[in-house]
Amino acid sequence: MRVALLLAAALAAIPAAAQQPVKVFAAGSLRAALTEAAAAFKAQGGGDVAFEFGPSGLLRDRLVKGESADVFASANMEHPKALADAGKAAPVRMFARNRLCALAPERAKLTSKALLDHMLDPAVKLGTSTPKADPSGDYAWQVFERAEKLKPGSFETLSKKALQLVGGPSSPPPPAKGSVYGLLVATNKADVFLTYCTNAVQARKDDATLAVIALPDELAVGADYGLTTLTDAGKPFADFLASAAGQRVLTSHGFSPPSL
Repeated sequence: MRVALLLAAALAAIPAAAQQPVKVFAAGSLRAALTEAAAAFKAQGGGDVAFEFGPSGLLRDRLVKGESADVFASANMEHPKALADAGKAAPVRMFARNRLCALAPERAKLTSKALLDHMLDPAVKLGTSTPKADPSGDYAWQVFERAEKLKPGSFETLSKKALQLVGGPSSPPPPAKGSVYGLLVATNKADVFLTYCTNAVQARKDDATLAVIALPDELAVGADYGLTTLTDAGKPFADFLASAAGQRVLTSHGFSPPSL
């Protein structure tokens, strides 16, 4: 009830002419969660939300170059902070957390303990997203840095062999239905793919021949998701995502609350 009252008050403060769909630029890994959140937001009287999903780094570049959005939800804190530091956006707040997992064929019987040796195997095709353009790629490189501490030489081996199959400016668009990560593994473009655990779990739901492998503690990398508004029109939806109702939607899709 309190969230609904706050939402109504915030909406009342926005001029009627501004009651257009809230335009949100958001990380692709948030597609399912934010689509459901937008429906809940609208059900509480919040109006429509229009999304543009993609790699966070590429979305940031578009905003820097002058494209407009009301909200930017990134898979890291750095990209929205860059906009805030440039005076283009409000201060950034963390609104969700994720982790990196490995996606592989079930038949490989891959375990967390054996994951690093498997990735280092010259015969294994290792798939990642594209660093700098997509935070998922940056997080994969952090995994490689952790691997270096366990086995010297791992960083060079892994960073050289990693196939940057998604998330770049020239990457092919994802399929209209299903998981691009699951498709790449299922079609042998990658033998193991490092991606967000939420993405890996969804790929496993779509294709039972795939397996989700947790990274061992010594390789584990977390992902902090940052949220900022670029206009006053974006504040009600941003506040909703940070509210208890919005957090329930995010956790139902596998994200962790920022407090964790």
